[in-house]
Amino acid sequence: MASALAFVAALALACMPAVVSGAWEVNLDPGVTEISRAIFDLHMTIFWICVAIACLVFGVMLWAAYFHRKSRGAVAKHFHENTFLEILWTLIPIGILVLMAVPATATLIKIYDPRDAELDVLVTGYQWRWRYQYLDQELDYFSNMSTPMEQVTNQAAKGENYLLEVDRPLVLPVGKKIRFLLTSNDVIHSWWVPAIAVKQDAIPGFVNEAWTVIDKPGIYRGQCAELCGQNHAFMPIVLDVREEEEFAAWLSEAQAEAAAAGQESTREWTMDELMARGEEVYNTNCAACHQVTGAGVPPVFPALVGSPVVTGDIAAHEAIVLQGKAGTAMQSFASQLSAADLAAVITYERNAWGNNTGDLIQPSAIAEKLSNATGGE
Repeated sequence: MASALAFVAALALACMPAVVSGAWEVNLDPGVTEISRAIFDLHMTIFWICVAIACLVFGVMLWAAYFHRKSRGAVAKHFHENTFLEILWTLIPIGILVLMAVPATATLIKIYDPRDAELDVLVTGYQWRWRYQYLDQELDYFSNMSTPMEQVTNQAAKGENYLLEVDRPLVLPVGKKIRFLLTSNDVIHSWWVPAIAVKQDAIPGFVNEAWTVIDKPGIYRGQCAELCGQNHAFMPIVLDVREEEEFAAWLSEAQAEAAAAGQESTREWTMDELMARGEEVYNTNCAACHQVTGAGVPPVFPALVGSPVVTGDIAAHEAIVLQGKAGTAMQSFASQLSAADLAAVITYERNAWGNNTGDLIQPSAIAEKLSNATGGE
């Protein structure tokens, strides 16, 4: 027994420098918000309470096992229904739980208080991307993973932020109370950013709330934390937190770009323009399932190369892109892409990889179909 205790003590001393130096990075992140630090402090409080309980319980057990072992002639005492002990080992755990509940309740009250928000953002999960709508700001866009598929398929070296890069981050101001409204377009997702201590499910047909006030500008990354399908790992979240003046300038610029993008469907596009735009849209939204080469992953994700849908009737092709296909993973993109993006990607699919149909779809034609589908709204 003595040699075993000496070994444990030696092992603890040997590991102590690594723990003190921070080489074992297994703790929570204190984060960059008041709430994240409150959660971290609560975690550490509960942790040390558990450590104290473990030391006391196992210490008593080891002491009893050593000093009351059979080789020392110890004889076990027999007793039954000791009222005092039963009351004692009932009251002590209750007291410990109350001690834990007080700070935990105070922190939970703070977490679930989204009142007086200065900016509201509607976050909608899609398979497999996030949609950010700045309510009352006339700004709405999708955020897609931008890690090259060559890295995913091990054809290129992994980047520093592998699977944690997006084409458009969620830009937020520092020092402002931001309320997140979270929902989903298809299945259950979970919007999780550890640095701001927000982890909230996005559920179809239901709206959850969360909030934050971020203290420091910077880039903060997260992921979908709910298994939501084949490309669950390809739903990163990136926050770009800026000073208030920088955020205001970005917001004005983004609103102007959104207004300009709304006019794209009113002009005539050339084949080269549509093909270039279509390739970009395809690689962002379609390549994960149908592959960059259009070869697909039959039978789950059909090939687009030589596909009768892609090379056949244009109306049928447009319908499946706009409306999706029931019973399959092919979702509707009518509400996810602009008329210009839809026209471009359909044109690209009909003329890439040797399909060469020569068909050119103008954004104005798609815009008219979308208008008719929504009753002209």
